[in-house]
Amino acid sequence: MPAKWTKRIIGAAVLAAIAGGLAWFAWPRPVLVDLATVSKGPIEVTADDDGKTHVRHIYTVSAPIAGKVLRISHPLGEQGPSLHVGDEVVANQTVITLMQPTLPGFIDVRSRDQLQAEVLAADAAIQQQEAEVKRIEAALDFSRTEFQRAQALSRTQTISAQAFDKAKFEVATNEAALASAKAQVDMRRAVRTSLAARLMDPANATPSAEPVCCVRVLAPASGRVLKIIQDSEATVLPGTPLVDIGNPLDLEVVADLLSTDAVQIKVGALVRIDGWGGKPIKGKVVRVDPAGFLKVSALGIEEQRVRVTIDFSDPPEAWASLGHDYRVIVHVTTWSAQDALTVPVSALFRKGDQWAVFADENDRAKTTLVQIGHRNSRMAEIRLGLTAGDRVVLHPSDRITDGARIAQRGPE
Repeated sequence: MPAKWTKRIIGAAVLAAIAGGLAWFAWPRPVLVDLATVSKGPIEVTADDDGKTHVRHIYTVSAPIAGKVLRISHPLGEQGPSLHVGDEVVANQTVITLMQPTLPGFIDVRSRDQLQAEVLAADAAIQQQEAEVKRIEAALDFSRTEFQRAQALSRTQTISAQAFDKAKFEVATNEAALASAKAQVDMRRAVRTSLAARLMDPANATPSAEPVCCVRVLAPASGRVLKIIQDSEATVLPGTPLVDIGNPLDLEVVADLLSTDAVQIKVGALVRIDGWGGKPIKGKVVRVDPAGFLKVSALGIEEQRVRVTIDFSDPPEAWASLGHDYRVIVHVTTWSAQDALTVPVSALFRKGDQWAVFADENDRAKTTLVQIGHRNSRMAEIRLGLTAGDRVVLHPSDRITDGARIAQRGPE
């Protein structure tokens, strides 16, 4: 009998232990969450995007005439003016480059035969005109002899006045004809020289390397060389850009912002500039362009952009390492407050058409509807629904429901 009761007691204890274990495993445990405290503090809303530095006044030196521009940056040992990126230039003194006349072009076979035929015709015309000069010289000699005879007869008054005047007229006429014929010879020789020059072989036509034959292209403004566009020797047309010149300390920042952000930006708005490899720099907006433009993003999305120009507020020592066309990241302030009630954006979620959070109320999650104002990527302004000191759940998962038990996750 005692053994039988002992077995019953042991069995009952085992069943009780199993039931207790099942109850312990089945009992709901609090969900571990991250909590944040609602507090008052500064908040600002910014329009963020990539920008780049830009020298405010850039002077592009162009070729003034068509010709051959000599190499701008010479290797060591070569003669002539040499410039490199970063070199300092002085207005109207520093020689950017030298330009020489271009070599004559090649002539095709038909054009060469035509020119050679024209040269032969010019030679024949010269010979013809020289023969005409000789004929007129002979006529002039005869008219002068006749005039001398007329002068001798006029002393004895054995010649009429009309005959005397005619002899004098013949001399003057032949002299004028001789001068005209000689001028014709000079003209035909010049035509022949022009035709012969057009037959010149480019291989034998090398322009002189003396500076007197060259056009000196001078710097239009003082500053430094920002970019050498045409470095190698080449034949260029008038207006071909050669070099960009500017003052590296005359920097500004330009950023192409979305038009939806640009409408909220005012001239004078504060800007924080970072992402350039140094400490953040302060700036301010000086111009928002009145016209936008279409820009295709890297993902192929068409976006309407507006160019915003920013000046540095910090002294040059803070951004002296920056140069022309350096990449930066700008954060343009569109709204700010110093004592706003804020909550992390990660605590917000949508409930219908409203925003809501899970507030911690005696270790239980309570769904609380809130009204938010301005927000940025980290914080949101709370207008209604919460007070300073309330704690809210960050990154709520689907395990959290209204009334669910929660506990703050400890440090890992």
